[in-house]
Amino acid sequence: MIGEPNLAFDWRGDFPTVATVPAVFVIHMRQGQPYMARTTMLARRLARLLAPKAGSRLLDLSKLAERIEIWYTPTRLQQALTFYSLARIHFPDTYRKTVRLPSPPYLKVLLGNTFPRTQITSRLSGKDSLFFGPFRTRAEAERWQSETLDFFQIRRCEEDLAPHPDHPGCIYGEMNQCLRPCQQAVGITEYATEVARLTSFIDTHGASLREAISHARDRASANLEFEEAARQHRRYDKAEGLMRSVSEIATDIRHANGVSAVRAGDNVNLYFLLDGVWQAPTPFDLRAQSGESMDRRLRQVVDSLPTPRATMKEREEHLALLSRWFFSTWRDSEWLPFESRAGIPYRKLVRLISRAMNPTPTHATMTVNDSPASA
Repeated sequence: MIGEPNLAFDWRGDFPTVATVPAVFVIHMRQGQPYMARTTMLARRLARLLAPKAGSRLLDLSKLAERIEIWYTPTRLQQALTFYSLARIHFPDTYRKTVRLPSPPYLKVLLGNTFPRTQITSRLSGKDSLFFGPFRTRAEAERWQSETLDFFQIRRCEEDLAPHPDHPGCIYGEMNQCLRPCQQAVGITEYATEVARLTSFIDTHGASLREAISHARDRASANLEFEEAARQHRRYDKAEGLMRSVSEIATDIRHANGVSAVRAGDNVNLYFLLDGVWQAPTPFDLRAQSGESMDRRLRQVVDSLPTPRATMKEREEHLALLSRWFFSTWRDSEWLPFESRAGIPYRKLVRLISRAMNPTPTHATMTVNDSPASA
């Protein structure tokens, strides 16, 4: 996700004039691990670290530094991704602690279980599981889980089931909110059908459930069962509100795709997240070439992007970076989600680029504390 540094030089006691701009920098030492930090005021930060401080307790790297590398990061998103990439290179064993990666919660459907259930987790593990998220907080994830399960007769117990007719069951079975596999009221095949309804609801972002409820409402109305039609209409509104209550980035992580456009001089950089993995910034020249439309040139850019190949751990870290940036008060660019490359809404992307070139102050701006990482 990073390229060559914008500025690199050997340290010989003085350094060239640098601007007071946001940046990530690495100070390589004569011995030991490097010092890495991100700052919003590069010149002042370097001067504070490298100015000789005889008799002072302040950190003095003027006699230890050997080489300095600097990456300019005009936006918060670029700074976060650059800092993460450099931390993985220079601190391979401790980079998560260095970056202070959050652990956003997800709804997990344990499909590998004989009788699948859901749980809230902060780790993406289990190749047979389905994950929906990330959520802002665990409380939000638990609320969404509870309200979702009201539409499905999936078990809410956490025990490893040993189905038996004499099993005591639970209150949800008594309330007809569970198919009671523990009491052998249903078999594996019947229970799997209900789980398939849940996974389809997540996969379609609620569309499958809304469609089913809509058909039930229309049938009740056609049969003059107006009370039932009204009940189904309330269920439809609740299902629709359920999906509106989650953020734009909450999705089946198999479809975790999106893009942010960030102004870079007279052009823009496009930051794509594909299959839950951040791609290197893609420069996009706004000037028309050979009379081609912006829409067509954007399609060519998307077609040139590589196919991500990442482990579940890497996807977890990249989605954590997305979550921290998206839910922050210092987010300084918009986010456009999409389900797949084939489904990119190019008209919306063109408008997103237009707004990036002519921004309006929609997000609060906060100063990012200097964040060092060193041995």
